[in-house]
Amino acid sequence: MAKKEVKVIRIRERDLHGDEVVVDALRKIKGISFMFSNAIVNALGIPKSKKIDELTDEEIKSIEDAILNPKKYGIPEWMFNWRKDLETGENLHITASDLTLKHKFHIKHLIAIKSYRGMRHAYGLKVRGQKTKAHPRRGRTVGVRRKKK
Repeated sequence: MAKKEVKVIRIRERDLHGDEVVVDALRKIKGISFMFSNAIVNALGIPKSKKIDELTDEEIKSIEDAILNPKKYGIPEWMFNWRKDLETGENLHITASDLTLKHKFHIKHLIAIKSYRGMRHAYGLKVRGQKTKAHPRRGRTVGVRRKKK
């Protein structure tokens, strides 16, 4: 049997397999959710059932531009994943390694200003109000010692 050649397209530091539907493939990129991928496809007028390898070069460039500048394509700001940036004060949508770096620097900033959340991060404790007594213990296991004979 002849093997079908599958095209791989790279968008925002991620290899997307050509046999996947556009909406599902975009969700593989870090920082893009189901809602955001649908919003991109709707804003660009690309059919949802279209596969990645059927996209033209112009459509791929427009998808990349829509991911980088979603405000330009009319995607509402409540879908963005980084609201009120500390440096610029704008609502941003950040993807791929930029999101990871931004998140790490934000946690370092919280630790530096010694906020409550920052101190919880610094001590390795739960940050969002969960209980710390029982279940989610981390670190070395204590274990039970045997009786000496």
